[in-house]
Order: sequence, then structure tokens, then C-alpha cells
Amino acid sequence: MLTKNNENQPKVELVLIENLVKKDHILRKIDEYIDFNFIYDLVEDKYYLDNGRPSVDPVVLFKIILIGYLFGIRSERRLIEEIHHNVAYRWFLGYGLEDKIPGASTISQNRRRRFTGTDIFEKIFDNIVGQAIKHKLITGKVMYVDSTHIKANANIGKFTNEQVEVALPEYVDELEKAVTEAREAHGQKELKKNKKPVEVKNRKVSTTDSDSGYMFRDRKPKGFFYLNHMAVDGENNLIASVLPTTAAINDAVPFLGIVEKLKERYNVKYVGADAGYYTTAIAKGLKELGITASIAKRLGPKPKGKMSKLNFVYIEERDIYVCPQDHSLNYKTTTREGYKEYRSQNNICKECPIREKCIYDKQTARTIRRHVWQEYLTEIDRFKEKTELGARIYKRRKETIERAFADLKELHGFRYARFRGIEKMKEQCLLTAAAYNIKKIATILGIYLRNFIYYCWNFNVFSYSNTF
Repeated sequence: MLTKNNENQPKVELVLIENLVKKDHILRKIDEYIDFNFIYDLVEDKYYLDNGRPSVDPVVLFKIILIGYLFGIRSERRLIEEIHHNVAYRWFLGYGLEDKIPGASTISQNRRRRFTGTDIFEKIFDNIVGQAIKHKLITGKVMYVDSTHIKANANIGKFTNEQVEVALPEYVDELEKAVTEAREAHGQKELKKNKKPVEVKNRKVSTTDSDSGYMFRDRKPKGFFYLNHMAVDGENNLIASVLPTTAAINDAVPFLGIVEKLKERYNVKYVGADAGYYTTAIAKGLKELGITASIAKRLGPKPKGKMSKLNFVYIEERDIYVCPQDHSLNYKTTTREGYKEYRSQNNICKECPIREKCIYDKQTARTIRRHVWQEYLTEIDRFKEKTELGARIYKRRKETIERAFADLKELHGFRYARFRGIEKMKEQCLLTAAAYNIKKIATILGIYLRNFIYYCWNFNVFSYSNTF
């Protein structure tokens, strides 16, 4: 039967806003399991205590911002409009149906004038992580580290080409020492010391947002981006660390610094990462930190149809490589970059039956390069490929940090930078990660409670006889 609603004017009703919010709404779970009162202590020195106009409650102010990051609302004006019409948002903030919501300018001005240049957002993120640790949702035993790109709020066509100084890696002196030892062991002279403290490179610098970096990578979009280097805990996939940087640096540059901080706070035992972090410097650094890593192997470029380095076997006792035809490649030299070169003999390669698959064009012999710190990478390969634990840790990488990146971008508006500048980008990264963690903590604790009640009900824990 067709039914029409002919009442244009709603009836006057007496309702409780509490009854208008569904029992399983995510904001109900967040309100039940997350404690926001710590914010009062964090912002106390940012307000006058005995004069001035009454302010918006700091907890309410943060909750308003949190709603934007929770539900991927990028515009603060739209956020206020959504809160005005959404009963669940009003309930979460403690507003009635007719209470006036603070204006968008109130939110933005507090954020810009009161909190910019402070560590308030970092402390909020750390406190949320602390609450997860308190509930034993973060163990710190296994951490996964990776980075994702965020499109900068910058025009791709507005840039200048500038000469930018790039500092040499911190391990340069240590590498030079290892190179010298390798050369002296084979009776070669020491190379002249590299006196350049910095390296100068030509880079595109955005005139819209100079802190962003131009990204030009295979299978990645081109343009100005930021990178968010992130670590998630392997237990419940909660974010334990965030570090935004320009996209103009290599992913591997801040890796050891991130892991070192994770080690100090969580006493990390294992780390999982993709092939972008498969470097000798990282392998050596992890060994010195006492952390076992499961990292995907990176083979490096080679001409199509040619045999890779993996077809050659290294004999450590003799310090030589052996080719598939059982001929040796002997040590030739050690380069400044830390690579020991092993070369085959021209007369043997000339008559080799698999020469076409082995020797590169315009060459008469095959050269294999081995880094002076290669043994650290070999140890990582052995753990990942030869142990069940190593294989399991790496397999979970796509289920943990890759899933976290997908949720952040798809659900929390993390594909695009909301602001300009690295400091504002840090704010977005921290608050997005805090919103993600808050949502996940509340969801997990809600499931634990439901399972506990189910267990007690089915096993008569609440029966009359067990009460006494």
C-alpha cells in the first residue's frame, strides 16, 4: 500500500539526545574507552586562568578537530556545518540540539595562534599511544616501518631550479675506515680522504610550498609531495611513531633514527620492512642496535636476459666468487663507495658456452661487486628466508603497515596535505595518527568486552549459584 507523509511541520517532541545516538556508534565506543582529560593539563599554560573572555572547553576543541580527522572532513567550515546537523557529533561534544556550535574561525584561530609552534599535538599523540600501552594493545616486540607520500598543497608548475646542499651520511667516516682495511688486506694503497662535508644537487623547489619535495619515482605520481615515515606495532596494528619529511629524500635516510627511538621506548626485538630499506648501512645499524630484521631483498638493476649476481657463489674462505661454470672471479679493487670488485679472466670468458647470458655488452669479462658490509645483509637474508619466524614477520607487513596506510588515506583524508609547511604537515600527521589509534583502541576494547560477556553468559559465570 502506498503511504504518503502529509505532515510538513514536525511535531513538538520531548527527546533525549542520548536516545538518538545508536548504541554501536564509534563515537560511543570512543567516549567510553578513551580518556581526554589529560588535555587540560597539557594546555593549562596556554590560557589565562583569571581574566579574559571564557574560552571553548579545550577538550571540546580537540574533539571537534578529532571529528574532522576521524571522518575525513578536510575543511573546517564544512566540519562545523556537519557538527551543526549531526546528532552523534553533538552528543560526543556534549552539546544539546539547540546549543550553538563554535564557529570555524574559533577553531582555526585557536589552532594557529595558541598551538602552532608548540609540542601539544605530539604530546596528544604520545598520550593516546600511552593509553594503548596501558591496555596492553601495544607490545613493541615487532615493529613495521615504511613511508607513504602525501600530495602537497602546491602547484606542480610553479617551481625554481636551485642548488641544494645535501649532507653526507653520518656513517661516511666508518665506511672509509672499512674501505681502507679492505684495500690494505689486499696490499693496495689507501684512498685519499673525502674532504667534502656536503654534496650539492640540483632540485626543483616549489614556490608555493618550499618545504615539500619533488618526487620522481617509478610507479609513483610526479609532483610535489611530503613523506610520512611511520611505524606500527605488529600486535594490533596501532601507530607507534610518525615522522613527516620532504619527499626529496630517500626512504632509508631517517630509518635508523626512527628505529633507535622505537628501541628506547618499546625495547623492540624485530623490525619488518620492504626492499626500499635493503641497504648495508641499515643492516649494520640494526645489528649494532641489537634488532633482528626481516627485509625484502633488492636485486638491483641488470640488463634483460643476463644472469644476476645471485647466480654466482661467494667463497668466504678464499674471498672469491665462483661462476655457474665453476670458474673463479678474483678480487680486483675496493671502491670509495665501499664495493669490493671481483673480475673473471678474459681468456676463460671468451670461450665460455654461456657467455651471451653472462657478459654485458661492450665488456670482455664479468665483474661482481660485494659491499664491505655485505655480511650484515646476508644475516638479514638468512633470517627472512631460512627461519619460520622471519618469513612470518615479513608476510604480516602487508597486513599491518600497508593496511594502516590504506585506512589513513581512504577513511581519514590522508591523501592530501591540508596545510603548507613541514610544521603544519607534522600537525596533520600526528592528529591523523591519533584519530586512527583512538578509533582502533575503542573498537578493539569493545570487541574484548563483547567477547567477555559472551563467554560469561555461555559458561554461566553470572548464574545465581556463582554469585555466592
